[in-house]
Amino acid sequence: MPTHNRQPLDLSVIIVNYNVKFLLEQCLCSVSAAINGLPAEIFVVDNASTDGSIPYLEPRFPTFHFIQNEENTGFARANNLALARASGKYILFLNPDTVVPEDCFLKSIRFLEERKEAGALGVKMINGQGRFLKESKRGFPSPLTSFWKMTGLIGLFPRSKTIARYYLGHLGENETHAVDALSGAFMLVKKEVLDKTGGFDEQFFMYAEDIDLSYRIIKQGYQNFYFPQTVIVHYKGESAQKDQVYVNQFYKAMSQFVSKYFTKSHSGLFIGLLNAAIWFKKTTEGIRRTIRNRYAPAPRQERVYLQGDEEGIREQEAQLLLNPKKTLTKEKGQADTIILCQGDDFPVARLIGYMQAHPGPSYRIRIKGCSA
Repeated sequence: MPTHNRQPLDLSVIIVNYNVKFLLEQCLCSVSAAINGLPAEIFVVDNASTDGSIPYLEPRFPTFHFIQNEENTGFARANNLALARASGKYILFLNPDTVVPEDCFLKSIRFLEERKEAGALGVKMINGQGRFLKESKRGFPSPLTSFWKMTGLIGLFPRSKTIARYYLGHLGENETHAVDALSGAFMLVKKEVLDKTGGFDEQFFMYAEDIDLSYRIIKQGYQNFYFPQTVIVHYKGESAQKDQVYVNQFYKAMSQFVSKYFTKSHSGLFIGLLNAAIWFKKTTEGIRRTIRNRYAPAPRQERVYLQGDEEGIREQEAQLLLNPKKTLTKEKGQADTIILCQGDDFPVARLIGYMQAHPGPSYRIRIKGCSA
């Protein structure tokens, strides 16, 4: 169990939250199970959420460390705030919109212990539809690599060693590889490595801070590994508005990264390529948005199908009766969302396996003991 004392710890988990209290609750419940006897501590840094995250969660997880910022300081600075207090041999930077299986931490730490050349590790991630998230493994964003990504042409050649370099598309998603960059959604780093590299560079407010840290780990002579022997869920909401925010933030972050590590001539080339790519992306996204809005179906109740643990199903049925926007369906094929209820006979690892084997619909994992 997590602890407040200062005995030697194997693991420090750091999670930065911003207005996702119900997703974070599921994450923390899964983290509690995944600790599985490890001497560990969990830090939750809240970046001035307005959804009551801290008052809601702190009483439910009394042995965790909660840090509340009065303003949104950004992902990098918030992580560093907890890192300065962490005492684990291994540091895990974890997103709040994730769910981890019970064997995740043990498997990941064991791999890092066996590989002396390893500095950090990332795992296989799937989204809420059970599909592989390509950012689980990435290459460094050279000017041309970033251009292929931002234009979307990477999607036409997903296995190309050149065009799909940003996502290392030529490397198998089910094989362990040394890679350039890991995702900050799940980034397990040896503390001794962070003592040499430092934490996240706080000039990056959003995006690229994980790429930058990955780069510095390699510069110190270590390797970053993509480790698919354990799989987590990383929910990622998408909307037209978020797409535009993403484009702008990605542009700024990649520009900062290239300016930090590349020559002025490379930086100029990068900016030119990115501007062209952003123009292309904005144009195509505008067309897609117009089509979506014109042909979008009329809003209706969300149809929900429940499966998994019987107790969890009964609790979810009671909650659905109180939600006018959702309705229960007995036909799985007609469901908009499938809620997988975790229980003794339905561990998270099994539910994640089911999602991978049956990709397509929108899934939600409901952890036993969570209120949400």
